[in-house]
Amino acid sequence: MLPRSLIVVLAAVAPLIAGCSSGTDLFSKDAEWFSKAGRLSIKNISIESPPLTPDKPVGAEDLVSADGACPGTAPPPGPADANASTTAPATSGGTVALGHTECDVVRGIGAPSSVNISNDAAGRRVTVVTWTTGPRAGIYTFTSGRLSSIEGTPEQPAAPKPAKPKAKKKAAT
Repeated sequence: MLPRSLIVVLAAVAPLIAGCSSGTDLFSKDAEWFSKAGRLSIKNISIESPPLTPDKPVGAEDLVSADGACPGTAPPPGPADANASTTAPATSGGTVALGHTECDVVRGIGAPSSVNISNDAAGRRVTVVTWTTGPRAGIYTFTSGRLSSIEGTPEQPAAPKPAKPKAKKKAAT
């Protein structure tokens, strides 16, 4: 005969073990829900990961030029006259993730506002691409052709509010 304490433990554990047998149905319903298209993206927001081949060397076709153009794409439109805007509108599509190449990001966001290309102390190419307008405005830094950091654009200081003129008091006569 089994000791009384063992019987009590088995009686307490039995419902827990029985409950696990129906748990697979719950997990399969979750897996089915997540596998449906559109469940992991909302409008223009999507969950993206770095490229599948981050070890692939970055080639010349992956690097942006000083004027913001990429090989195989039309150059950013220039101003038609002296009064035209110098920045092209940014597109809202495309994906951007750390590890993407310079041109992957430029194609995803649109024509940048400015591009600064230099070398760091180790001799690696460092490109700072800035978008001042659009939904993805920010400062994007690339090291050796791959996106290494994203910063928000500095907030423009608010214009001071004009002071209201004080009401003149009427002089008593």
